Amino acid sequence: MLLQIPGVLTAQELAHCQRLLASAEWIDGRVTAGHQSAQVKHNRQLAEDSEAARELGKVVVAAISRNPLFISAALPNRIFPPLFNCYEVGDGFGTHVDNAIRVVGANGARVRTDVSATLFLSEPADYDGGELVVEDTYGVHNVKLPAGSMVLYPASSLHHVKSISRGKRVASFFWIQSMVRDDGQRALLFDLDNAIRRLGADHPAHASVVQLTGVYHNLLRSWAEV
Repeated sequence: MLLQIPGVLTAQELAHCQRLLASAEWIDGRVTAGHQSAQVKHNRQLAEDSEAARELGKVVVAAISRNPLFISAALPNRIFPPLFNCYEVGDGFGTHVDNAIRVVGANGARVRTDVSATLFLSEPADYDGGELVVEDTYGVHNVKLPAGSMVLYPASSLHHVKSISRGKRVASFFWIQSMVRDDGQRALLFDLDNAIRRLGADHPAHASVVQLTGVYHNLLRSWAEV
């Protein structure tokens, strides 16, 4: 399931992030790449343990934690601390698959990468190229979103970032270990949750709201790993 989530960051949060990023120190992006990815990755990123990355990461985690669409779609169990990258003219990231397991540097905790996330921090008009391209069973999807908006997609998907021909693209990227590791099951639960919300809004006293809510939680109880 590929899902675009608009307006994850408020205008104030976005401005705060952009100020921090403007004065941040960038390092070679290959520092967090696996063996295969390192061969096709050409960008820069913030050091994971830098003060800027930690402060920015707190803003991102707070924003996604209050976003009901993110919670419903990702069903997060663990969130890998957000990372931040920068693509300038000539930079890009060739086709790859994300590592199945990521290790949190600070404490060595392992996070299974069920869901990949990219939170755009540059406006689309600020750069040419730089689209995130995700391949799935329904085709090839080009994603280039307004600053403050995010896309979620299965970490098992082949994907790449197109080369930049003008400007600079800055984004946050991270992974989620979901309570439900199967993407098909997560998609069913997401659709069911959305249907329940719509039915509840239109017919709050309808008996089916309680019935369907029970179905949702019983499915989640069967599929969840916590």
